Amino acid sequence: MNSWLKKSIVLGAGLALLLSGCGNQAKESSGQAAKLKVVTTFYPMYEFSKQVAGEHADVIALIPSGAEPHDWEPSAKDMAAIKDADVFVYNGIVEGWVDSALSSAANDQRVVVEASKGISLMEGEEHEHAEEEHEHEEESHLDPHVWLDPVLAEQEVRAIQAAFEKADPANKEDYQSNADSYIAKLQELDRAFAEGLSDTKHKEFVTQHAAFGYLAKQYGLTQIPIAGLSPEQEPSPDEMAEVVEFTKEHQVKTIFFETLVDPKVAQVVADEIGAATDVLNPLEGLTDEDLKNNLDYIGIMTNNLAALKKALNE
Repeated sequence: MNSWLKKSIVLGAGLALLLSGCGNQAKESSGQAAKLKVVTTFYPMYEFSKQVAGEHADVIALIPSGAEPHDWEPSAKDMAAIKDADVFVYNGIVEGWVDSALSSAANDQRVVVEASKGISLMEGEEHEHAEEEHEHEEESHLDPHVWLDPVLAEQEVRAIQAAFEKADPANKEDYQSNADSYIAKLQELDRAFAEGLSDTKHKEFVTQHAAFGYLAKQYGLTQIPIAGLSPEQEPSPDEMAEVVEFTKEHQVKTIFFETLVDPKVAQVVADEIGAATDVLNPLEGLTDEDLKNNLDYIGIMTNNLAALKKALNE
């Protein structure tokens, strides 16, 4: 952990103690049942939590819209929010700072949920130079992108539901009902993916970032990533050559890039083979354009399905 983050965590813990004390006094003086304070890390965790919470919680996301979550670190203000949370929701693996932050901003009453816990994680498609950089990190090769599979997203929603029920048992039935309603939408999304991708001309798609392994596995597709699990990782010349050769052999006509990350690597491959580019959104954060268009998890995943259907039938 770098020195800046260590200082941030220490300062944040002190500030959090002060702010949480003020917050508790406000609760007591109001005489009303306060809403749960739910702190989440990045967009999918925020969306799933908001859907389950309904009217019973105030839900915030620490990582702002437009920020890439893989290299984000908490500020002192963020540490104060973590300290004061009734429920803290994170995915796992993406947020490498979580253990230290929770330890520094300790709160015995806080319910913490790692939404991907209990899901069998896949080995990620890291490239060789990335493996050398992370060879001493225990979980560096596990793929965290479970939220991009609607079926696994259902499991994350259930994990969040259980945390809310533990923190606020008086509203257990509402959390159950809210989760059931949202999972019905996820099941409808799953059916749309299964039907839409069952008989495509091709089964291989090329992405800039290895984020779609779970989705590919769920619907019988093959993801060919240009880079590895980290969207900032760039492939070596040999890896680029392998991808170019694959795309030519399989007559790939679309190279997918993503929001929040410079698409230059995907564009290089597309230019080399004369292919088009299109967006396949890993939902790691919303862009200003997404917000302007009132897009959410279901809407963006529906757009992803349309993009895949088009590319795989070319």
